Amino acid sequence: MPFRGPDICVLSNPRSGTAMRNPGAVERAMAVFGPRAELRPFSGDPADEARRALRDGFRVIVAAGGDGTVAGVAHALAGSEAALAVLPMGTFNYFARGLGMPEDADGAAQAILDGAPHDIAVGTLNGRVFLNNVSIGLYPAILEEREATYARFGRYRILAHLASLRTILRFQRPHGMELQQDDTRHRIRTPMLFVARSAYQLDQFGLEGAQAISDDRFVLFLAPQQTRLGFLRLAWKLVRRKVDHGRDVLVSTPRRIAVSIRGRRRISVALDGEKLKMRLPLRTEIADHQLQVIVPPAHPVAGKSA
Repeated sequence: MPFRGPDICVLSNPRSGTAMRNPGAVERAMAVFGPRAELRPFSGDPADEARRALRDGFRVIVAAGGDGTVAGVAHALAGSEAALAVLPMGTFNYFARGLGMPEDADGAAQAILDGAPHDIAVGTLNGRVFLNNVSIGLYPAILEEREATYARFGRYRILAHLASLRTILRFQRPHGMELQQDDTRHRIRTPMLFVARSAYQLDQFGLEGAQAISDDRFVLFLAPQQTRLGFLRLAWKLVRRKVDHGRDVLVSTPRRIAVSIRGRRRISVALDGEKLKMRLPLRTEIADHQLQVIVPPAHPVAGKSA
């Protein structure tokens, strides 16, 4: 069949880390895509932009940005016939790196053209899709400090780590919460609850759980530390990939999680690098067969639906 026009829509976030440090990266990717692709820069909600691209009939929608941009596009595409592709243009790019996407724009664009769509399961938080992680407690505070640091000095990974340290030193009281995992309910007091869906991110910090991700489950980490010093020790162990599972963190692998906090209606949540205010209770579930993702040739897919 003759080629009749663009079937790839590239949604570009010009405020992503790579785009700000390397202004020509998106243009180099577009040169690789050629006439098959149309570029649409945006500055608002990536989910809204992805819905417009869906209505316009694009078959592949490329999220050119960081993990927050990718998650927003994924939320819009979940349940549709269009495939998500990723140009890793953020600071950490956990989802793209987990797919095995090259981190240079030219290589990533070629990998998208050569790749194929794979059906994957995704996590949902109160119905909103996420791909890497969800957290409450200390981590959303870290994101707030990180964004303030980025605004002053630029989007660099070393600044993200320094922001984490500053937040730990301003340690806040732990949350007392009612936690349900699948059919088990209990109460716990913890300064941080972290729900992981990225095997790549776990591996970066020497954490267990990659097999659970492949089995389409979450990996839930609870931090029992109650002091600044305890968190500083945990941060240092994470950097050295020396975390003691069961002592430094409590680990479980549910498919459904619900969190309530007595006396609270809303809470700050970190979702794939974005800080949001969300209504309690928080309900996290695995949604099977929800998203088509372009994967480079011969790369295994963690968390693929059966």
